[in-house]
Amino acid sequence: MALVKNYLKSKNICKVTFSLPAEAVADTKKVTVLGDFNGWDPSEATSLKKQKDGSYKAIVELEPGREYQFRYLLDGEKWENDWEADKYVPAEGSNDENSVVIL
Repeated sequence: MALVKNYLKSKNICKVTFSLPAEAVADTKKVTVLGDFNGWDPSEATSLKKQKDGSYKAIVELEPGREYQFRYLLDGEKWENDWEADKYVPAEGSNDENSVVIL
């Protein structure tokens, strides 16, 4: 799992690649990423695509100069944090933590 950040020189955009390794998603059929960038709205969630090696990946364009909280949702039921997030913060209203990407 890794967050890959690709800052574009032509636009004020950073393409962030969100990914989960195969061992984190064993027997999972659907992986989405929810966060500040999509209002934590499951209907607006970004779907990750399964790769040949069994991992899942998606690219999201985000505005640099901000921090975004996010988590992965597996099969619409189980939350998973990014193992290599830039930091973690307490999730509002629960005992869980959210992953954070800093741009």
